[in-house]
Amino acid sequence: MGHNHGNSTSNHANKRTLTISLILISTYMIVEVIGGLLTNSLALLADAGHMLSDAISLFIALMAFTFSNKVANYQKTYGYKRFEILAAVFNGATLIGISVYIIYEAIGRFRNPAAIASDGMLLVAFIGLLVNIAVAWIMLRGSDVKNNLNMRGAFLHVLSDMLGSVGAIVAALLIKYFGWNWADPLASIMVSILILRSGYTVTKSSLNDLMEGTPENVDIEKVIKKIRATDGILSIHDLHIWTITSGLNVLTCHAVVDKTLNIEESERMLFKIEADLRELNIHHSTIQLESGAHPHSDSVLCNAKIAPSLHNPHEH
Repeated sequence: MGHNHGNSTSNHANKRTLTISLILISTYMIVEVIGGLLTNSLALLADAGHMLSDAISLFIALMAFTFSNKVANYQKTYGYKRFEILAAVFNGATLIGISVYIIYEAIGRFRNPAAIASDGMLLVAFIGLLVNIAVAWIMLRGSDVKNNLNMRGAFLHVLSDMLGSVGAIVAALLIKYFGWNWADPLASIMVSILILRSGYTVTKSSLNDLMEGTPENVDIEKVIKKIRATDGILSIHDLHIWTITSGLNVLTCHAVVDKTLNIEESERMLFKIEADLRELNIHHSTIQLESGAHPHSDSVLCNAKIAPSLHNPHEH
């Protein structure tokens, strides 16, 4: 079996980055709530609400890294690593929920335009933009935004917040110089659509992981070809590839091999396969070797039934 259970240094950097980001976001969220109430700006209140979801998602992401470091036990043989995926689902779901709520409120503002203190709105939105830029920069410099699903979800929250600040700034300028009060709910709706898209992306990826779908960064055809091309492998079946958490893709399969192979030759073959699979983003592999005499299906994928008979509990 191949083992690669993540990088502790990377996790430490992610946790440090999340902590700093959480403090900055939470502090300015309070400022935006006060500013939104004083200026009567829906765009600012919407951005503050999004910052609240950011703060919650950052906190949960921080807890996810803490829980994911807990060791495996008899009840949780993979430990708590999948908690990170659950946090990512929550992040995506909150993005979708907040965007729908903002759109609903904005429609009401179109019907009944409200007076808005544009100068105060502009100042608060501009400072909010600077805070979001700082947090985004910290995340890009100090964490694994590209490969870690949980960090990516938190980063998308911050990017959406940044867009919300830009929208609020534009709306404040239109209100200040042209008296277009409808710019406030319009900016809210435009930002909400972008937030909705981000939420959908994160939710779709994390639900795929929960459903144990093939990881997005794994080409299953290349994996099959690589294993079949190994000397000594005659065929494979009962193949499964899924994600435990970011940076831990798992593969299991049965491989039919030449019956003349001895244990030492089989081990060398397995070591080669594991090394080849790591290059294809498979970090943990379990391969059961069988002879042609062992009952098996011609299909690469598993054909096991949900309720197998007592006489043959492992139908493939």
